[in-house]
Amino acid sequence: MHKRYLNHCTIELTLKPETPLLIKSGKEGADPTKPDMEFIETNHQGKRTIYLPGSSLKGAIRAHSERIIRTIGEERKPENDYRLWANDPIHDNYEYLEKVKGNSKTIYKKSSFTEQIFGNTYVASRFRIEDAYPVEEIPIRIEERNGVAIDRVFGSVAFSPFNYQVCTEGEFKTKIHLKNFTLPQLGLIGLVLRDLNEGWFSLGFGKSRGLGEVSVKLKQGMITYPSCIVENNQMHFFGRDQTWSLNQLLGVSAFLSPKESQEYGFPEAKTEQVEIPIRGEAMDLNFGVKLTFSGEEAVKTLLMRAVTAWKRFVEPQRSKT
Repeated sequence: MHKRYLNHCTIELTLKPETPLLIKSGKEGADPTKPDMEFIETNHQGKRTIYLPGSSLKGAIRAHSERIIRTIGEERKPENDYRLWANDPIHDNYEYLEKVKGNSKTIYKKSSFTEQIFGNTYVASRFRIEDAYPVEEIPIRIEERNGVAIDRVFGSVAFSPFNYQVCTEGEFKTKIHLKNFTLPQLGLIGLVLRDLNEGWFSLGFGKSRGLGEVSVKLKQGMITYPSCIVENNQMHFFGRDQTWSLNQLLGVSAFLSPKESQEYGFPEAKTEQVEIPIRGEAMDLNFGVKLTFSGEEAVKTLLMRAVTAWKRFVEPQRSKT
């Protein structure tokens, strides 16, 4: 499926610390004047700055996605055709995928729902999130705090106090990319962003101490169909006999034959077409179609439609026990 480019979703957002936030650098410097735990830094636009690595953000998003799936689905691969499950990628030996190695469609179908989005050693990820850099117009504030480790057995100080950096003010901007997605997959990402904004899970160091809570501001969403064109006030799949109205949100199944969708385990095509209040328009060079959702309410409308598709997908799966 990665050899084709059928649909793509980009969501621009900012993350604002609501409680002190620390993403550790993972190394200790030789400078004794610096804290024991430093915020990770990099060079960006000609200057040194703290940032939130995309890998850290992806890990937190993936972990909460797995948590949601395990809550309403299964924790391990089921024996029947009940496909809503999330595995443990650390302890899974993937014997069930090794048996079908070389058959990309079957590998995808037999992978867990979360690994179909975030990938494993057999399937490439269709989800990507960029490093989050500070918004230039909003100053960031870095503070140093002191901490002490307590021995869990004796209740006394385990070792000498330590100090660490935290970010208490500012905003970080990033983008989420999801390609060749189904509407339920986009819906799951929408639920994760909602939960992150609600403080149901946190980022970085010291989560059990109340650190790492952030608020999420949705700036813009864009859905693109690179293989479609605008013609006669409709959207046409170029080179194919398929047309849709310009205000359609389309999952990947809408572009495939029923046979191929079934081989991948995608939802039925009729469930992958949702009407939305945004009208598509031609992309640059008059090839490709894009739908732009500007502002938080518009992006929420997009995600709400996807979550509705997610609910329709989940309910029949839950009955296949």
